[in-house]
Amino acid sequence: MSPDLENGSRRHPRGKLRAGDHREPKAASHIFLMDHPLTVTAMKTGGLPLLLALGLTLLLAAFPDSSRAQTSRATVRLDGRALFQVSADNRDQARSRADEIERRLNRLLETPKLIEPVKIEQQGDARLLSVAGRPLAALLPDDASDNGITGDALAAEWKNAIDATLAQAATRRLSAWGRFAVETQASVETAFARLLESAIVIIPRLLASLLVLLSFWMIAALVRWLMRLVFHRFVSDLTVENLIKQVAYYTVWAIGLIVATSALGFDPQALATGLGLTSVALGFALKDILSNFVAGILILAMRPFKIGDQIVIGNTEGGVERINLRATHIRTYDGRAVLVPNAEVFTSRVTNNTESPVRRGVIEIPLDYQTDLKSAANIMRRAAQNADGVLADPPANVRVRELKEDAIILEARFWTDSRRSDFVLTCSNVRTAVVEAFKTARLALPDPSVRVLVSHSTER
Repeated sequence: MSPDLENGSRRHPRGKLRAGDHREPKAASHIFLMDHPLTVTAMKTGGLPLLLALGLTLLLAAFPDSSRAQTSRATVRLDGRALFQVSADNRDQARSRADEIERRLNRLLETPKLIEPVKIEQQGDARLLSVAGRPLAALLPDDASDNGITGDALAAEWKNAIDATLAQAATRRLSAWGRFAVETQASVETAFARLLESAIVIIPRLLASLLVLLSFWMIAALVRWLMRLVFHRFVSDLTVENLIKQVAYYTVWAIGLIVATSALGFDPQALATGLGLTSVALGFALKDILSNFVAGILILAMRPFKIGDQIVIGNTEGGVERINLRATHIRTYDGRAVLVPNAEVFTSRVTNNTESPVRRGVIEIPLDYQTDLKSAANIMRRAAQNADGVLADPPANVRVRELKEDAIILEARFWTDSRRSDFVLTCSNVRTAVVEAFKTARLALPDPSVRVLVSHSTER
């Protein structure tokens, strides 16, 4: 096994790790401990930006009306022809006002021969337009202010438009076939007109939102690059560097998403109200994802282990390569990449083999009951202490571990470097040195063979 794979990264002088020193074998396989394909895709492509973009899409679907907060005008149409625009008032949205006016106009056309000219009546600050005593539309002060003219002038424009369109529509509906053809054509023209009207409003906003996201993506990438450059020169702690870089990167992304939603036309107050109403449902839907992000922040802040440490989480053991907000990347000693969700890391028992620079090793040797224990223990202790990689302080020691039926088990304890490559190699050196020392001292190890003695008696 390559020492680089067991170390997880090459060691810097004075025991420090350098960023970029990780070596991944070409044939290394990847193990994903997440069972949702969207989560795996998000982690491969940068994680949080993709999830935030997904969240923006969900907001568009969840709160379609909030994007109309800035679109306070809607067009009234008859037979596909635009008559005028109405603004939103305190009671109804602009679209609902326009739909109501269109329904009243269509009811008038059910009896085209009884249609009369539009009359305008003053009702406080509003003007009421009616035909034969049947109200059609109420012109509000907001409508006049949005058009930049007086209420009387705008009411006259609405009257002229309604009179001309009703006269033409009534003429086309004198016969049953003409009525059918006109209404079919009007429905198709109205549908396409509204589609075009929506596209004119939505497409520029979508383009503006995409440009905002692209701009903030470039800013986030630039911020991350600048911070990597600064930390590479002035900070040697990779875990702190990783925490600050990720927080700064995703903060820029969050600001960009807020600006993008504003460019889409979201009303902040309506959006906040909608989020409040659906926060419980979103919390349950994104429970696992959010728990992983919170756990990632806590891991980076509390620092139970650092990048480059060799840890054990459940059945996974290896070197920590990256600590993202979503998952911790571990390189196992056989070269495989394991992505462990941070929620699992935070709630599991974690063994950090390299938290201390030294680690105690133990080997066991069986001896025959006829062996001089004091002499064997001294030989074993000296051999272990003099083996390559064993530290002089604390010194090695030997004790009787267990008494078995066919052997006495001696245990040698010694201290060495906590890195796995050094630890495994040192344990091997100690075993070799002890066996060679026993051979030199002519101390035999117990014979594991079983002999069966059978006595034969002669019957007389």
